Amino acid sequence: MNSIQYWAIIALLAGAAAMVQVRGDSDRVPQSEPLAEFPETIGPLVGTDFPLDAETLEVLGKGVFMDRVYKPAEVAGQPAPANATPISLFIGYFPTQRSGQSIHSPQHCLPGSGWVFESSGTTDLTDSTGKTITVGDYVISDGTSKSEVLYWYRSHGRNIASDYTAKFYTLWDSMRLNRTDAALIRIVVPFRSADDRAEAHNRAVWFAEQITPLLPPFIPD
Repeated sequence: MNSIQYWAIIALLAGAAAMVQVRGDSDRVPQSEPLAEFPETIGPLVGTDFPLDAETLEVLGKGVFMDRVYKPAEVAGQPAPANATPISLFIGYFPTQRSGQSIHSPQHCLPGSGWVFESSGTTDLTDSTGKTITVGDYVISDGTSKSEVLYWYRSHGRNIASDYTAKFYTLWDSMRLNRTDAALIRIVVPFRSADDRAEAHNRAVWFAEQITPLLPPFIPD
């Protein structure tokens, strides 16, 4: 990124912040279903919620959050395989991003928890309705542990891979629709071994394609 692009982005983000403040606390916030009611069963997987502690909630801000781990369920009374790779799903929904509230990018939060981004890019998903979307695609590490991470923003029916593009739409829709609501969806799948990215990537993509059509009631279009 050259200096002109960098300062253009900085100016855009500053303009977005200023516009959101000028418009005041008059967001139009559509109704949505509680994230706690997001399906606990996705294909052969069953989710378990992990409540966020008070310190984490204070950092995240005034949103609605779900932190859930999905694992294979028992089948016909037989226990799930002990080595089944879990899939972590985090959804953070902000009904409004005024008064200093905004979505925290995983590229800021995960390094703060000791994770290092080893690679970054995008990947395309095709959900069960045939819709194709592009999401962020990353590998993170913490010592000898590695994980595949997919994340994207959802804003008024859009699925957005880029942090900066998500900020742009916050500005655009605050003026056009009087809405600043948006959400972050993050999926994390650990590697089975240090060099087994393909399996983790495919598992993350499969899961993302399953949940994408389920999001609109919880994150309004």
